[in-house]
Amino acid sequence: MRIVFMGTPDFAVPSLEALLKSDDQVVGVVTQPDRPKGRGQEVIPSPVKVVCQREGIPVLQPLKMKDPAFLDALREWQPDVIAVTAFGRILPPVILTLPPRGCINVHGSLLPKYRGAGPVQWAIIRGERETGITTMFMAEGMDTGDMLLREAVEIRPDDTAGTLAPRLADVGGRLLVEPLRRLKAGTLTPERQDDSQATMAPLLKKEDGFIDWTLSAQEIANRVRGLSPWPGAYSYVNGERWTLCRVAVGDASQQAAPGTVTKVTKDRIDVATGAGAIQILDIQPSNSRRMTVAQYLAGHRVAEGISLHAVPPPQA
Repeated sequence: MRIVFMGTPDFAVPSLEALLKSDDQVVGVVTQPDRPKGRGQEVIPSPVKVVCQREGIPVLQPLKMKDPAFLDALREWQPDVIAVTAFGRILPPVILTLPPRGCINVHGSLLPKYRGAGPVQWAIIRGERETGITTMFMAEGMDTGDMLLREAVEIRPDDTAGTLAPRLADVGGRLLVEPLRRLKAGTLTPERQDDSQATMAPLLKKEDGFIDWTLSAQEIANRVRGLSPWPGAYSYVNGERWTLCRVAVGDASQQAAPGTVTKVTKDRIDVATGAGAIQILDIQPSNSRRMTVAQYLAGHRVAEGISLHAVPPPQA
């Protein structure tokens, strides 16, 4: 079959590479426009585009999905199927109905749970012990299409979104190729989703990194893991922003006001929460590198009894 692939970040690369190794022909790829990144704001191609440049695959990078020139170019590729993994844009009906054998999506959750743009992060934030990959035919709703294949993946106790995503991406590549094989063989059996069991995983914003110290210690620990590497879970200490990189759940009997530093040792800082305490082990202060608390305390003083804030405290 003639396949057009749509994807953008690292998460999409294993899907594209699996297609390139399959019996089908990748006739073109659609990815997001090159954008500036980093402190230098250097314009760099997406990870998917890098693969295309290496393999000599034609690429389209539309600013708008309904742009007539883009749609004409897409039709000229004459795809039998459009395969999508983490493209980052909602496909309009004019694209969903373009390939005669449909659009197939690789989604980073066990649907119908965690529909939306942030399934990997929200599964960790919500304290799930497993998540997975679902492939599905795409429909106009948000991740509501009929499911094709599902495979569970364990969420390890120390997983962050950054460590879990690559394992899911590898599974996604395998689960994308198999339904294409079954589609050609006439053995593919889609399954409707149970909408009553659906949960949502909305796109994360920088503001989602604010730490609400009235949450329980376990909830905050989950947020730290789920929001790593972006946007990061952060708070303000003595007016300085800290991104919490590694924490542990501490004393469950802690009774101090949420956000209060209750104990400082040579290698950790304990902070009271709405239920229990968090032990801060690794941080990234603003305009600095990630470091252990021991490294930070070697050059800074943090007093017991001070309060941490979700936003900078007002200046006196």
